[in-house]
Amino acid sequence: MGMKNPTERPTYYRMTTEAVVQQFQTDLEAGLSPHEAQARLTQNGANQLVAKSKKTLVQRFIDQFKDFMIIVLLVAALVAAFSGEVPDAVIILLVVLLNAAFGVFQEVQAEAAIDALKEMSAPQAQVLRNSQVVTVPSTDLVVGDLVLLEAGAVIPADLRLVEAQNLKVEEAALTGESVPVTKQTAPLTTTDKISLGDQTNLAFMNSNVTNGRGLGVVVATGMQTEVGRIAGMLNQADETKTPLQENLNHLGKTLTWLILILAVVIFGLGLMNHQASILNMLLIAISLAVAAIPEGLPAIVTVTLALGTKRMAKRQAIVRKLPAVETLGSTDIIAADKTGTLTQNKMTVERIFANNQLQNALDFPASFEQPIMQVMTLANDTKIDPTGALLGDPTETALIQYGLNQNLAVQTYLGQLPRVAEVPFDSERKLMTTIHQLANGQYLIATKGAPDQLLPRTMQYQLKDHVQPMTDEQRNLILSTNQQLARQALRVLGMAYRVVAELPATITTETVEQDLIFAGLVGMIDPERPEVAAAVATAREAGIRPLMITGDHRDTATAIAQRLGILKPGQMDAVITGAELDQLDDATFAQKVGQYSVYARVAPEHKVRIVKAWQQKGKVVAMTGDGVNDAPALKTADIGIGMGITGTEVSKNAADMVLADDNFATIVVAVEEGRKVFANIQKAIQYLLSANLGEVLTLFMMTILGWQILAPVQILWINLVTDTFPAIALGIEPMEQDIMKHKPRGRQANFLSGGVTPAILYQGLLEGGLTLLVYWLGITYPVHANAQLAHADALTMAFATLGLIQLFHAFNVKSLHGTLFRKERFKNHTFNWAILVSALLMAATILLPGFNQLFHVTPLSLSQWGTVLAGAGSIIVIVEVVKLVQRRVAQRQS
Repeated sequence: MGMKNPTERPTYYRMTTEAVVQQFQTDLEAGLSPHEAQARLTQNGANQLVAKSKKTLVQRFIDQFKDFMIIVLLVAALVAAFSGEVPDAVIILLVVLLNAAFGVFQEVQAEAAIDALKEMSAPQAQVLRNSQVVTVPSTDLVVGDLVLLEAGAVIPADLRLVEAQNLKVEEAALTGESVPVTKQTAPLTTTDKISLGDQTNLAFMNSNVTNGRGLGVVVATGMQTEVGRIAGMLNQADETKTPLQENLNHLGKTLTWLILILAVVIFGLGLMNHQASILNMLLIAISLAVAAIPEGLPAIVTVTLALGTKRMAKRQAIVRKLPAVETLGSTDIIAADKTGTLTQNKMTVERIFANNQLQNALDFPASFEQPIMQVMTLANDTKIDPTGALLGDPTETALIQYGLNQNLAVQTYLGQLPRVAEVPFDSERKLMTTIHQLANGQYLIATKGAPDQLLPRTMQYQLKDHVQPMTDEQRNLILSTNQQLARQALRVLGMAYRVVAELPATITTETVEQDLIFAGLVGMIDPERPEVAAAVATAREAGIRPLMITGDHRDTATAIAQRLGILKPGQMDAVITGAELDQLDDATFAQKVGQYSVYARVAPEHKVRIVKAWQQKGKVVAMTGDGVNDAPALKTADIGIGMGITGTEVSKNAADMVLADDNFATIVVAVEEGRKVFANIQKAIQYLLSANLGEVLTLFMMTILGWQILAPVQILWINLVTDTFPAIALGIEPMEQDIMKHKPRGRQANFLSGGVTPAILYQGLLEGGLTLLVYWLGITYPVHANAQLAHADALTMAFATLGLIQLFHAFNVKSLHGTLFRKERFKNHTFNWAILVSALLMAATILLPGFNQLFHVTPLSLSQWGTVLAGAGSIIVIVEVVKLVQRRVAQRQS
């Protein structure tokens, strides 16, 4: 009879071995029969992760056209085509198609997250079936199978351990804890819910065995495993719209409705004033709608983001999704995974207590003359491969690495003192001992382990070159030093030894680990990355709040957070564990989320919950991480940031951006670049909308006043020439000096906030007003006596002014409040060339023979050109005066 994977995970860690064997109908001596294994495989399915059904390329492509702005642009293209402006329609369609193609590319890349999870699975497993050990593909494992584990193995499914001999499993990618977990087989009887990192009698799929041997019963396969649950969360995770996408969608909808209403109004007023035929007024209204809708905006945004992406790649930040560039600039919260992101994910000896002196490890005079160094090196199972790489438990490799870093001949020393016997480590006595033969025929016993277990077995202690009897005062000194190191979140090991003339008949803890000489204490930690503290300080200065989210213990997380400046000393109320978080309902947590800066001992679902709580408060959240457990939160966050070196493929593929150097400081660089991108897009929008407002106002007032109206071809030409090149060039403006001294603009801000809307309004009114003034001057002071020619000249002057005034105004929007007259304002050579080319294209319609009839314009005299240039150029003077007044008012208010 087959066993189905349970839909709701039972607490297997509470069950006895007998209960597990009974539930899964297996046999600890023989395992399952091949027939039973095949039946369960058929019933339950393969032991592999399942991705959600993928859309076809055609479906993905069609989905890109469901965006409101894209629909508007398609309508505009159709209108332009039917009105005879085929080139404009072609340009709009090209922009839409390029954006759709890029969107499809993004989706294909993002779906690699589940595929990466699949690739992590162990390809084969050793299984006991029919009383024989056989090797089977891990996909063929079923619940009830007995899996054999040994050092170096990747665990192929979730197991309830029934045998564990010095078994240690590295679960950092799943739990975030940097130290391998010592496994055991006894049931855990607590009634409280236990986090994954504390479920010491279970072994989880895709974690790695670093030491020892074990045997486990498969209790979950495929999507029922802990990694499978994460894969399911990835499948269900909502794709968060970035602030950029939300802003553009809102802006597009608002503008479109306003422009359509205005077009209808102008069409109606034109008919009422008998200014043109129904067909001509319809063409004018359509041309106005096409011109006023900023169809170049998606292309400009894409180009600006792409250029920002290129700059960021040079600074080690690789962007996988273009909108992420801008999102970084609006980030309020950076939720950083501790292990491997804020820390080095490498245990390191930091403090040494020897000869009754506590020292920094780098200051300790390390040599094999020191008994503590002998024990650190000899009571150690680390292997050194031919390339010099250290293999073994990270705690033990840290001890060997310390000796190597102190230029000690570790391999030579190990060769001179061969191991002849040992008492292996076990989780109950928390000690390990090795015995080595000395050159004089005696034997050195080297013991290391938990100080509280080691100290009762010591009768003497080492003090420089002498051995002293152990006293109560000395024991208290050792214990207080141990507590001092533990409070600093250091992992502390005690070292002891003795020399005997003969080996005891039986090597046991009773015969060997007694009457020892205390040699000292070693304090280790997974240290913070050296550059992170400065990066945290910079982030705070920029108004960004850093959070630490980790699967590690509270004390360790607190100590690292304090060292990095994420926590102030004594700020314990800002730390919360996953178990404590489980006690808070969503409403309570939402009220208190601002209180916490460090989250310890958390599970993947906790991370998603934390991100969502901040998002509900309107904050833009960036989440960094490198493990499998980080993937759902990376996908849920406004911007997920993966680690390029230490990160799993799962986390990198789920992220919006990957740090090529795993350097937390690179995030600050990326934020700076994101703010620059937003500022430049904002400049382009300010330029486009003020220009379009000028065009709308000009046509609206011409209609109201009963003046001759600009022709459709003139409107579309102004739109084509002045919108494209200058707006794109504004997207590569240099960074303004004080960009990182402002607080994050946050989720509520948009491209029209921060004083941009008033600027657009008054500057658009200026453009339209100055254009109408030039038209009025052309009629009032004509060069030709013929009224028809005078009106044609005035209309040509208005056409030239409306085009050129936008090019002059492009200089104004280089800074919202700063003056134009600074050297750096003219360093953007691309912008300078864009203005020159656009100006020549505008002038060509009037100056070059053959273009006059095509664009319905007439040649202008020098005095008329003077009026045009004076009218167009005066916008710089007026805007500069307004900016000066704004700066003076701001200074007084501050």
